[in-house]
Amino acid sequence: QVQLVESGGGLVQPGGSLNLSCAASGNIFSIWRMGWYRQAPGKQRELVATITSGGNTNYADSVKGRFTISRDNAKNTVYLQMNSLKPEDTAVYYCHAANRVRPYDYWGQGTQVTVSS
Repeated sequence: QVQLVESGGGLVQPGGSLNLSCAASGNIFSIWRMGWYRQAPGKQRELVATITSGGNTNYADSVKGRFTISRDNAKNTVYLQMNSLKPEDTAVYYCHAANRVRPYDYWGQGTQVTVSS
């Protein structure tokens, strides 16, 4: 089993910044990719950004140039630095870990990000 614990959400004004963290623990040796997804009220969960164990990153078009995903392998932690936040970034942000063996997916409990003046 893998446990994912997120932190760093909150309320921020438009144009502001937040940094989300996701700490992984447990049987993490078969995790090959980690990332962030988000879900706004009434909408489907969508990919925000992912990073592989080799450091390859992928971003949704809506966050390119504003968000940066990174990882600290020594701490088994993935970060999402979010800059120039917009009201449309408001959502619950979920940490995700992709596993090479079953179960193939792990999710964190989610952290609320609200962008409002």
